[in-house]
Amino acid sequence: MAVWNGLQRKDGNTVMKKRILIINTGGTLSSVNSEKGFMPGMKSRDMLEELRMVSRNLELETEDFCSVDSANIFPEDWASLAELIAKRSREYHGITVIHGTDTMAYTASMLAFMLQNISIPVVVTGSQLSIADPVADAMENCRCGIHMAASGYPGVFVAFNRKVMLGCRASKVRTMSFDAFESINYPYIGEISSLGLHIKKENLIVKRGIFRPQTAYSNKVFLLKLYPGMDPSILEYLQEKGCRGVYVEGFGLGGIPFLKNDFISAIKNVIEKGMVVLAGSQCRYEGSNLSVYETGRRALESGVLQAYDMTAEAAVTKLMWVLGQTEDIREVREYFSVDIAGEVMISAE
Repeated sequence: MAVWNGLQRKDGNTVMKKRILIINTGGTLSSVNSEKGFMPGMKSRDMLEELRMVSRNLELETEDFCSVDSANIFPEDWASLAELIAKRSREYHGITVIHGTDTMAYTASMLAFMLQNISIPVVVTGSQLSIADPVADAMENCRCGIHMAASGYPGVFVAFNRKVMLGCRASKVRTMSFDAFESINYPYIGEISSLGLHIKKENLIVKRGIFRPQTAYSNKVFLLKLYPGMDPSILEYLQEKGCRGVYVEGFGLGGIPFLKNDFISAIKNVIEKGMVVLAGSQCRYEGSNLSVYETGRRALESGVLQAYDMTAEAAVTKLMWVLGQTEDIREVREYFSVDIAGEVMISAE
C-alpha cells in the first residue's frame, strides 16, 4: 500500500486531512503501451505522485486490487472488491475505485446493491486515456472522484467528465468521447463548474438501514435482446443449461411478440418451471411500461417482472444479486417491487 502523508501546517498548527483510499483495478487510466496494444501496467504507487496534484488538501493512500482491462472483471471480482471496500470503509472517510470504462457501469451497479447503506462515499472512476498521456482526461476524472469521495455523502457513485452519477444509474454511451458516461433516467448527483463541486443533495439516496456487505450473487442469468423473428425456443434452451433468470429487452415500452414467434407462451412456460423473467425496454431512456399495450399486458399476465426505468447494467446486476439472496420466487418478486439503491422508479399502475 502506497501512502502520501497529507498533514498540512497553517500558522504553525497541524491540520488533519481527510483520509481517502484509492483502490486500483486497472483499466485505461493505468495503461501503458505494449506490443500487444494498450494494457494495464501502472501500479497505484506509480500514480500516487500524479494524484497528489489534484488533492493537496487530502491524505491519499492507494491499494492495488488487480490490474486488468475491465473486460476481464467478473462477478467474483465484484464480490471480492465489495468485501475489500466494506473492510476498508471503517478506516477512511471515502474510497475511490479506479476502473476501466468498458464494464464500469456493471461494477458500479453491483457495488450499489452489495454495499447498500454504506456510511462513506464510494466513487468509481476511470478515463478514456492513460494518466501517462499529457492530454488525458484521467486527472480531471480522478479530481472529481477523489473530491466526491471526500464529500461525506454516503453511497456508490460514478465520477466522469466533471459529473457525478449514482452508480446504479450510470451507463457508458460513447466509445471514444471524454463525455463517455450518462446518468440514465435520473439527475446528476453533482457537477464541477467554476463554482467548484456542487452536490445536489435532493438527488442523494437516503440511508435506510444498517450497513453490512451482501455479496452473494448468482451468475446463472442471461441478457436477451429481442429482434423480429427471434426463435422463442432460446428460453427453453437457457433453462436447460441451468439459467435461473433472464432479462428480456423488449420493443418500445417493453412489448414482446405473441403471434407467430410466440415469446409470451415461451416465457410463461419457463416461469412455470421456476425461471425468473425480468422484462424491460431496449430504449435507453424513459423505461418500460408493460401495462399500456397488449404485447406488454400479456407479458405481465405470463408472470414477468418489470424493469421499469432501470439501465440494462442495473437490471442484470440486480437480477444476479437478488438470485444470490433468495430462491423463493415470492421474495424475488418483492425485491423487484421496491427500489433498493436508487436504481429504479416504480410507476403506479
